[in-house]
Amino acid sequence: MPGVINPYVRSSDVDVATAGARAGADVVRDLYGQRLARIDKGDGDFATTADVKAEEAILGVIRAARPDDAVLGEEGGQRGAADAGRQWLVDPLCGTLNYAVGSMLVAVNVALREGAAAVADPFSGEVFFTDGESAWVRHDGDGDVPLTPTPATRLVDVNLDPPFPGAPGFRAVDLLAHPEFVERFRPRVVSTTLALAWVAAGKRAAYVTDGGDLSQNVHFAAGIALCRAAGCVVSGIDGAPMGEGRGLVAAADDETHELLMSMIGARSAPERGSRSRSREPGR
Repeated sequence: MPGVINPYVRSSDVDVATAGARAGADVVRDLYGQRLARIDKGDGDFATTADVKAEEAILGVIRAARPDDAVLGEEGGQRGAADAGRQWLVDPLCGTLNYAVGSMLVAVNVALREGAAAVADPFSGEVFFTDGESAWVRHDGDGDVPLTPTPATRLVDVNLDPPFPGAPGFRAVDLLAHPEFVERFRPRVVSTTLALAWVAAGKRAAYVTDGGDLSQNVHFAAGIALCRAAGCVVSGIDGAPMGEGRGLVAAADDETHELLMSMIGARSAPERGSRSRSREPGR
């Protein structure tokens, strides 16, 4: 339309990621507490009106800034060629189960495959973001602060959502019951990418989840990018590099990662090499 100025014309990819995450977060926050329609996805999973509208807001930002890029959205699926050179991975409301019952433990994820990424907390006003090399957090009205992982809190978030594709070789509940785990760490349970952002920011010592290859999963891609850029140690629960392994262990430092891997290995060693394919956790 003549006379309309596109604010994203000269935006960098990290600007697009943060603007998209903020746009989605605004929708999630505005609709919080309202009676929302649920869209059944099967296997106990569902989306809400907030998921759909937040994804639409994010897509609006990406389309305005990068009209030729492909997008894979949690709710809308693939838009553009799946093998496109540039593809955005969008999870408009990570933590739908929490959100639907009035819990604020949710996040909005926007990631360019192998590039910039952002995770927004709709209720704290924080946006965690990376350009693929460094990572920061932006608070409303404040400047950008570099993310600094630390194991000092000793808090480890563990995803206990079914299904459990790693069983019987790996069960998160077994990790929590490991004698050395309770000596060194304190468990927390949250099922949202916010947990990964907290590891990158030093609010958590580590995060552990079962699953398949999560490296390009819309639920996890943005959080993994943040952790890597912040200097966290990231691998699959089988010890393999992301993209080759299954599940995810993101730790603040080498010592924490090695401790968790030793506990996981003690239980899962007989089952190494087996792979299960199922719906990924993260909702």
